[in-house]
Amino acid sequence: MSTVRRGGRPKIKPPKKHGADFSADKTWLALSKSIKEVQNHNAASLSFEENYRYAYNMVLYKKEEMLYNGVGTLVAEHLDTLANEKIVPQFPAGSIGETVQLKAQQGELLLKGLKEVWDDHESIMTKLGQLLKYLDRIYPEKAHVPTTWGKGLELFLRHIIKNPIKDHLVSAILETIHCERSGYAINRSAVKGCVDVFLGLETDHGTVYKCDLEQQFLQSSEEFYKKEANDLLSSCECPEYLRRVEARYEAEDSRIHHYLSTQTSLALKQILTATLLTPNLSAVISMPNSGLDIMIDTNKLDDLARLYRLYLPVPNGLHVLKKALRESITRRGKELNEASLGPVGNEGEGEDGEDEKDKRKDKGKAKARPVPGATPAIKWVQDVLDLKDKFDSVWKDAFKSDRDIEAALNEAFESFINLHPKSPEYTSLFIDDHLKRGIKGLTDAEVDAILDKTITVFRYLSDKDIFERYYKNHLAKRLLLKRSISDDAERGMLSKLKIESGMQFTSKLEGMFNDIKTSSDAMVEYQAYLGKHKAPMVDISVTVMTSTFWPYSPPAVAPIIPALLAESCKSYEGFYDSRHSGRRLTWLPSMGNADVRVAFNAKSHDLNVSTHALMILLLFEKLGDDDFLTYSEIKEATLIEETDLKRNLQSLACAKYKVLKKHPTGREISDDDSFSFNVDFTDKMQRIKISTVSSRPENNQERQETQGKIDEERKHQIDACVVRIMKDRKHMKHNELVNEVTRQLASRFAPDPLAIKKRIEALIEREYLERCEDRKSYNYLA
Repeated sequence: MSTVRRGGRPKIKPPKKHGADFSADKTWLALSKSIKEVQNHNAASLSFEENYRYAYNMVLYKKEEMLYNGVGTLVAEHLDTLANEKIVPQFPAGSIGETVQLKAQQGELLLKGLKEVWDDHESIMTKLGQLLKYLDRIYPEKAHVPTTWGKGLELFLRHIIKNPIKDHLVSAILETIHCERSGYAINRSAVKGCVDVFLGLETDHGTVYKCDLEQQFLQSSEEFYKKEANDLLSSCECPEYLRRVEARYEAEDSRIHHYLSTQTSLALKQILTATLLTPNLSAVISMPNSGLDIMIDTNKLDDLARLYRLYLPVPNGLHVLKKALRESITRRGKELNEASLGPVGNEGEGEDGEDEKDKRKDKGKAKARPVPGATPAIKWVQDVLDLKDKFDSVWKDAFKSDRDIEAALNEAFESFINLHPKSPEYTSLFIDDHLKRGIKGLTDAEVDAILDKTITVFRYLSDKDIFERYYKNHLAKRLLLKRSISDDAERGMLSKLKIESGMQFTSKLEGMFNDIKTSSDAMVEYQAYLGKHKAPMVDISVTVMTSTFWPYSPPAVAPIIPALLAESCKSYEGFYDSRHSGRRLTWLPSMGNADVRVAFNAKSHDLNVSTHALMILLLFEKLGDDDFLTYSEIKEATLIEETDLKRNLQSLACAKYKVLKKHPTGREISDDDSFSFNVDFTDKMQRIKISTVSSRPENNQERQETQGKIDEERKHQIDACVVRIMKDRKHMKHNELVNEVTRQLASRFAPDPLAIKKRIEALIEREYLERCEDRKSYNYLA
């Protein structure tokens, strides 16, 4: 061949035509024989160069259409032959009573037949493509027809992937998958081979897989899993149901990975979700004897984790799970509340537990002594903490610390804790018990962990101002009576409260600590003062309390302090006045205690009693053994408040250590009772502590008094908040003002909108605010 250049580009000249020697019919006859040999797998005996030249010449002599159509006819005939020999004989017989497994085995033969035909066709078309390469380069573009390979695919679709073959193939695939879903082993490679063929065959509407197999596969999957869901619900408990469902998800993932197309994965998972989970979310999670509550109770973390994994992707799954968790916690919390508010057996227990023990003896009940501090208050808080620990463990280990679930748990705990009318008081009592004796022998880390848990309950309280009042009372008693085990633990608790609620919340509590420190230093100075002045007969230790810090106020009528004690009081007053001017001391003997040696017939005992109890005992000092004092006489001689007087008389005459005799005998103190000194009292202990009732929940009357004081304080806080906001804003609408007041006071308590409205009216009357003409907003009056 020679080349010439036109426009700088080479061009190959075609060879000279041999017109007289070329015959299209003869050439095609020779070539068609060779193609048939190729189809019969006898290509090794043929000359590739010779057959290539036949095809080349037919194109060269403009017989390409004849060649193209002829090849198509031969391919179609061969495909028909293959279909009749390899596929049609494998059609299932469809006899009645065939098992799923037998149908799958028959289908496997059909699928293998298709794969064999496809492999044969692909091999043949590859070889023909090499022979007809020149035809593919010239003719398809000119005639707007597919290449020989494309034509072969068209013919395969038309002669093989046709009805009824296609229907049988699809049915065989579905039967095989159904067999595997039913628990039998199948030949996955046979299914994969057929699926690969379907994926490689394109129609006008997409692949055969997409158009003919996928929809029927998804439909059959939906039918299968609807039935599966009903069967599982009726036969399985919750954990087993979840395991079966998860296994189905894993099986379908494996199926997609090994022999189906990934393009089906999303739709298949949606079917699994829509049939196995979405309709049954609530039914599964609330199954009796096996649902969420039972799994939590039995600590089945693996099953709970599986529940979370399955429910999380479901559109409504997380909502159902959160709702169930809230209901579970709320139900358990209500049970705790009801148990703690039921018949109270030891709310009247003394510090050492002996008062209640005597009460049981008086009633003739042979019961064991309760664990120290095991009051309903302490048990309730401990039960709440145990419940919180249980759900925290589930949240962390099973629910992957999901923040949405954490919010639901917190909401449920906050709800039932604040439904308990005594939750602020009980929380303070729990702290009081632990700081007095509950942390003895524990390491600093263990103490800190206990305090952190207690703060958890405090954090849920909406009425933190009520807690503050109770905590202040309990802290005051611990400090004054020196009952706190660890000063570091006390200050650590104070720091945690400050972090949670701010400095304003703890400022008065810190002032109480400062008073204790200042008083301790003052006592050192007082001892030096006594070295220069006449010392009284009775040694005293005085704590000077700043009135604004401590939760105590002097009684309406001051008690009559015995002369023996009054001498010591006057001595300290002289010392105090010498160092401070303009300050006045008011004595609160109700908060004190005393050590006194008392002589009985058998021997003397060192008693530790309250100051009021000492004042009562001193009345009997100069009486004869058979002399009596009536309740009224004791009351008149001491002027101790009635409630406190009865409590101290109970501790002296009705508890374990009966230093006084009560006439008539009995537990309760009445106005008609009389008392005498018990000269025959004896005990193996030399030093005896006689405790009054303390650290107990308030009775109804005390709680009403406390609530009244809190309501009065809240009025002032609302007033101050409204004025502070209006001073800054000058003008606000009513709803905006109420919302802002609620927001600012939320850290202390949840104010009632009606209460805020009443305080606004009071401020308008006092001319702090004025109502605007629209009657819906206010102005601040400077």
